[in-house]
Amino acid sequence: MSSSIRTIKVGKTESYLLEKLQKGPIHMTLLDPESIPVDRAVEIARMVESSGSSAIMVGGSTITSQNEMDEFIITLKKNIQIPVIIFPNNVQALTKHADAVWYMSLLNSIEWYYIIGAQMQAAPFIKKHQIEAIPLAYIVFRGDTAVSAIGRVLPIPDNHPEVVVAYALAAEYLGFRFVYLEGGSGAPEPVSSNVIKAVKSSINIPLIVGGGIRTVEKAQQVIDSGADIIVTGTIAEEDPDRLKSLIAKINSYRRVR
Repeated sequence: MSSSIRTIKVGKTESYLLEKLQKGPIHMTLLDPESIPVDRAVEIARMVESSGSSAIMVGGSTITSQNEMDEFIITLKKNIQIPVIIFPNNVQALTKHADAVWYMSLLNSIEWYYIIGAQMQAAPFIKKHQIEAIPLAYIVFRGDTAVSAIGRVLPIPDNHPEVVVAYALAAEYLGFRFVYLEGGSGAPEPVSSNVIKAVKSSINIPLIVGGGIRTVEKAQQVIDSGADIIVTGTIAEEDPDRLKSLIAKINSYRRVR
């Protein structure tokens, strides 16, 4: 009897990211539809694309309108060529118009919904609309950010990198294909270097770091610690010129082939 099991294929957007990572670290820009008008988001997206950002992530901690997400992403897609990836906070943040969705689980939440509940609810929609789902393990630091409060996270202290390593290894063994260390939007500092180094040296899947990265120096620190992908959001709204310099610094680490 022939087997009916199908091989899981890596989608177009994930393949694009992995190919980019072959040459070194990359940058992604996070845009929040709740805080940025769509016309301003288009301006930022065009700017970061021309500056060398590799993808646009769309999401935030309080998105509740699928219609707004539809309009926001449709408009972005008309104006840029780089992929647009949903960074969902809940099921309402999904839209069939994006290139892909980070199919993410908030590993250190104490709430079932953010570990597997929302994912279960979202799965039929993703399958129906054939959205590319990229499995992402999400680990959140600090307890004083919006994502911590809404996601009901169990904060991880920076002086215990072994705990983060254990989470990241569990994610890899469970089949997640990316690990994201989140310092939180508006965080005063990025995730500490000792944590990033410990995780990077322990896993074999790409490592994403976001939150608190507002200067070229901080970006360099995070890259030197081992991050494969840096995500910035707040700086895109506050200081576009500084963001251009930050992206240029990240791309300076990339090998030319």
